[in-house]
Amino acid sequence: MFGLGWSEMVLVGIVALIVIGPKDLPGMFRTLGQFTGKARGMAREFSRAMEAAADDAGVNEISKTVRAAANPQKFGVDKIKEATGMTQAPEKSTLSPERQAAKEKMSEAMAKAATDRQAREAEEAAAAAKEAKGENS
Repeated sequence: MFGLGWSEMVLVGIVALIVIGPKDLPGMFRTLGQFTGKARGMAREFSRAMEAAADDAGVNEISKTVRAAANPQKFGVDKIKEATGMTQAPEKSTLSPERQAAKEKMSEAMAKAATDRQAREAEEAAAAAKEAKGENS
């Protein structure tokens, strides 16, 4: 509440007890509580009014659309891919000849890199096994 810690609240309470007096202190706290209740009620009413205005202006619909756009499953990315032909089989590809050639070149390079990596890993495993076998002998 107002960024006050317990020690500050105790200090304020002691000062209020000294300044206001023990007789009037409960009445002051009651009045303070009623004021706080009214302020919270006004804040709630304001919040509801703003939400109603947002509903009338269509902001909620826009926020739903934005949330749906952020979630690919709800936005229908699959439908977009179908419409652009990205899910078609390679023989039905609609890529230009230059792009198709670049795609094939990249696919070949990736396949070669994967094959080289597998061969290198197999050699390393064989060397490690040979080394382990040599230590056991």
